[in-house]
Amino acid sequence: MPFFKRAKVRVVHFFELFRIAVAGTEKEFTTGSINRAIFLLAIPMVLEMAMESLFAVVDIFFVSHLGVNAITTVGLTESVLTLVYTCAMGLSMAATAVVARRTGEKNPEEAAHAAMQALYVALVLSVIISIVGFVFSRDILLLMGASVEVADYGTGYTKILLTGNLVIVLLFLINGIFRGAGDAALAMRSLWLANGLNIILCPLLINGWGPVPAMGLQGAALATFIGRGTGVCYQVYHLIRGKDLIRITKEQLAPAWNTIVSILKLAAGSTAQMLIASASWIFLVRIISYFGKDAVAGYTIAIRVVIFTILPAWGMANAAAALVGQNLGAQQPDRAEKSVWRAAFLNMVFLGVVGLVFLTGAPVIIKLFSPEADVVTYGVQCLRLMSLGYVFYAYGMVITQSFNGAGDTRTPTLINLVALWMFQVPLAYSLSIWLHWGPQGVFWAIAIAESMMAVAGVLLFRRGTWKQVKI
Repeated sequence: MPFFKRAKVRVVHFFELFRIAVAGTEKEFTTGSINRAIFLLAIPMVLEMAMESLFAVVDIFFVSHLGVNAITTVGLTESVLTLVYTCAMGLSMAATAVVARRTGEKNPEEAAHAAMQALYVALVLSVIISIVGFVFSRDILLLMGASVEVADYGTGYTKILLTGNLVIVLLFLINGIFRGAGDAALAMRSLWLANGLNIILCPLLINGWGPVPAMGLQGAALATFIGRGTGVCYQVYHLIRGKDLIRITKEQLAPAWNTIVSILKLAAGSTAQMLIASASWIFLVRIISYFGKDAVAGYTIAIRVVIFTILPAWGMANAAAALVGQNLGAQQPDRAEKSVWRAAFLNMVFLGVVGLVFLTGAPVIIKLFSPEADVVTYGVQCLRLMSLGYVFYAYGMVITQSFNGAGDTRTPTLINLVALWMFQVPLAYSLSIWLHWGPQGVFWAIAIAESMMAVAGVLLFRRGTWKQVKI
């Protein structure tokens, strides 16, 4: 076959697979080509995370026009909200693992039953966070190192997001349920709806338009709440009334304490590993705040840009987790392992290219968000140093999610504990304050510690003990 004809056939085949992936019409991933399974699961997950990362960048773009106080408020609030994201994602990982295992066993009724129990846990968790956020928002900002000026300015923003955390928790959790069932396309559509509306409302509510008053920074928080709340309504409709892989009926509504305990154990491990990571990030922000609000603002912008690329990469990692869970449920551990190595390699190629772009284009990228010379300097330092470890991050995130997809939450928890708290935080403090490197010392510590975590994860994954985990 001539070269151009073969190329045409491959292009046509690619777009046909892309169409199937986005539409979500193929949902069997325990048989057939592993490359095809990864592609069909990863494409909607990557697109899902791409929209999440686009929202993060667009949000900070509009907020940055409100000044350094606004950027600082968002940075400090995001550090605290990371704890909420941590709980939501930990619960989501547990739901993905259990639902994927039951789906691989061809037991959709038990998969739906487990999903309902996870929802009960999420509701209780959210109420607790809402009470704390409503009462202590200003105190939380001050505790994070905000000046009195910044705390007075940003309390409304922080209060709205913490009090309305239910939409954040449910959006993550229910998408984890959909991914575990193999319906990554539905999870993608939910997040695209939520964040698409958020992106539209953000400038409208911040700056005002027509009868809509300008709300400033609080408008950004309201846009997030409305957008994600709409996405949750869409998810709930499909869980209850839809005709998808997983559907909750009245038979699944009764609480099942054994299942709740099982989910809580898995969620505790997933949450612990992420809580360890999130808490370390809070300490890092606290160290950076020692050097002033320009340092925090530059770091905040750089992290949002990093998220812009890291989140799509997490889409590949989530695909690997779903494949591990389903293939272990189908009694195919070797296929599960092959899926992980293939997904990790593809992730490395993607993040390697992104890292090169950031190394060369960091000044241009950061200046899109702030003209302040000091903010740009700190942002460029952070972006360049973190991108040095992208090749390692690529493998690390896929391996970590694969452990979780297998139900082995203990191994990545121990890796996080040792690498982040026994190494990263002390190193960041030592370099930045004792050795007077300033914020750059924190950025170096992040790149070094994350790379070490990836190497440790690969070595432990090769042992294969995750294949024997029962859930």
